[in-house]
Amino acid sequence: MDNSVNLNSDIVSIQNVSFSHGSRKIFDDISLTIQRGKITAVMGPSGTGKTTLLKLIGGQLTPDKGSIEVDKENVHQLKRADLYTLRKRMGMLFQSGALLTDINVYDNIALPLREHTRLSESMIRTLVLMKLHAVGLRGARDLMPNELSGGMARRVALARAIALDPMMIMYDEPFTGQDPISLGTLVKLIKELNNALKLTSIIVSHDVKETASIADYIYVLSGGKIIGQGTPEQIKNSDSEWVQQFMKGDADGPVHFHYPAIDYQNDLFET
Repeated sequence: MDNSVNLNSDIVSIQNVSFSHGSRKIFDDISLTIQRGKITAVMGPSGTGKTTLLKLIGGQLTPDKGSIEVDKENVHQLKRADLYTLRKRMGMLFQSGALLTDINVYDNIALPLREHTRLSESMIRTLVLMKLHAVGLRGARDLMPNELSGGMARRVALARAIALDPMMIMYDEPFTGQDPISLGTLVKLIKELNNALKLTSIIVSHDVKETASIADYIYVLSGGKIIGQGTPEQIKNSDSEWVQQFMKGDADGPVHFHYPAIDYQNDLFET
């Protein structure tokens, strides 16, 4: 059987999608594709809709217009049972980790296997230990979530995300709040797991250095639009002032330091 990954195909296709939350337009006619077998980053400041994009891909939210296909299936035209089946092939690493606090590490990883398969407990045990070993935490299987450091909790959540051998993993701000060692470990794990398991990874993040170091392709969002896209090298050399300001973390530029206001002197001496 041929287990090779066709790197010339798109696993996610987002076409002309618009989405609003109340009166606020989050996305305004955006189109992008996620290439199979690659690590694709969606970057931008907080509040630009990065997490919303993941929810649209997973079918938790429905766009106002446009289409979203995952592995050639139109997510928002699927029946509920078919959508659940598709979701089982999409792992998700939440920013909070979202571990269940009243069961130990082992049972957190075993839960999706028990819920979605008919495997024996002995087979589940083998798979749980394999997934924990992959993230370096096989020895932590009996710990409770409140006994884990922030970095360990994120790695356990990653082990759970790969429990069902998904075709794709979506990472929601995976590097936020991590100390330098934990951050470096997560960066290394995401890259190694993507290659070893032939995954497709989507990372939404505003952590520029870490994300750009492992991404094959980057989209930069702002104001409901895609304002930059390309390889990390292409993004680094972008002629867009906004992209340059974001990637370099400059305090002033197209995104001004001062919020719009009337003239300073007039404001001070207004009576």
